[in-house]
Amino acid sequence: MSLIKEFKQFAMRGNVIDLAVAVVIGGAFGKIVASFVSDVLMPPLGLLLGGVNFTELVVVLKEAVGEAEAVTLNYGAFVQNVVDFVIIAFTIFMVIKGINSMKKKEEAAPAAPPEPSKEEQLLTEIRDLLKK
Repeated sequence: MSLIKEFKQFAMRGNVIDLAVAVVIGGAFGKIVASFVSDVLMPPLGLLLGGVNFTELVVVLKEAVGEAEAVTLNYGAFVQNVVDFVIIAFTIFMVIKGINSMKKKEEAAPAAPPEPSKEEQLLTEIRDLLKK
């Protein structure tokens, strides 16, 4: 089988296409959550904490000298990214929890037990006759 045919067979499998769709949707969802955190959630939180803009929270490790820029530790951006992650992780957790609960409802309906075979029925009758 040629390399192109193998690749086509691999790429057209359902799992690969599902994964590609999930990555695209996940990327878009990540942008929405990042915007929500940076534009909606963090400004009021910063206001409650005394007018702090989290993206500007830095620790200067080395001051700017001449043309060289200052070396900073941008922990405010890190805090914002942690909040992004927590929101995304919680949302994914809730989605998975919903999917699992729907699966449990489908599995909850027990299937009727199969009828005993003719041999089992005959053996049961023989057992009952022997008891008498």
